[in-house]
Amino acid sequence: MNFFTLLNVFFGLIFILMIIEQAKRVLMIESKAIEALVDRIGEDFVQAVELIYKCSGRVVVTGMGKSGIIGKKIASTLASVGTPALFLHPADGIHGDLGMVTKDDVIICLSNSGETEELLKLLPVIKRFNIKLIAITGNTKSTLARSGDVVLDVSVDEEACPWDIVPTASTTATLAMGDALCIALLDKRGFKKEDFAIFHPGGSLGKSLLLTVNDLMHKGDTIPIVREDAILKDVIYEISSKKMGVTAVVDGKMVLKGIVTDGDLRRLLEKRRDIFEITAAEIMSKNPKTIDKDELAAKALQIMEQYSITSLLIVDGKNSPTGIVHLHDLLKAGVV
Repeated sequence: MNFFTLLNVFFGLIFILMIIEQAKRVLMIESKAIEALVDRIGEDFVQAVELIYKCSGRVVVTGMGKSGIIGKKIASTLASVGTPALFLHPADGIHGDLGMVTKDDVIICLSNSGETEELLKLLPVIKRFNIKLIAITGNTKSTLARSGDVVLDVSVDEEACPWDIVPTASTTATLAMGDALCIALLDKRGFKKEDFAIFHPGGSLGKSLLLTVNDLMHKGDTIPIVREDAILKDVIYEISSKKMGVTAVVDGKMVLKGIVTDGDLRRLLEKRRDIFEITAAEIMSKNPKTIDKDELAAKALQIMEQYSITSLLIVDGKNSPTGIVHLHDLLKAGVV
């Protein structure tokens, strides 16, 4: 390896180290910006939550530039956790879109400087209709802050860029404050996971939160079931014909007593030769894992993963099998 090749390798390593250090520096600055917000959560934050909670209209979030992008995310999160919200672009607002705002709404204005021209032009209309205003700003002495009914301070010591001007730490802090508002409201409204699922019906998230075992389970004659005294031939036939890889074992009153899997059959064949007179009761695994039909399908998947099994029996109040769900059913439905 000649001198120039070594030099290129050396400078390449230096460049990599510089990139890594710069990335670490950015993350440290932004994490400190969020950490600083913790001590600012107090009466003003509680008032903001109360204003939104008691709002009979919608929450209108507005902001320009990078603040606007953060505002869209905050509005989206609010809506997804049960607080009707929308984003209003301030430039569109001063050219007619303010008509979508009503006196029953609450407005959240985002501006790090608190002096954003387009936002300030909205203030006379907001005040004229006596609409409650929550100002989220990095300048608590700004025009926006003075106009707010509630002011949330998201000021930062420095931005993460070398010149301290590119919105980075300030937008991260604003986003974190917005998330804090959203989750506080979620908790105050008693919003549950099932409520969240209603607003997310699409994709794997919706399926994991909405689909129940009852939606996917096999019922009636498709359930593999044998009696305790069933001989091995009948057990094998039931497992093979129902194509679940298992069969439930019940007593004369249809109460679940155990389960036989194809794995049990393989292990039996390895150990014994006089197999044809063996009954289901002799080879079954007792106390098999079961699940209620009203449980989420995601819960069934969790149990299967935890116990390394591929099928779950569904039983009623008398412990009688009413259905069976297979791992393939969950995968096919997209519950992953």
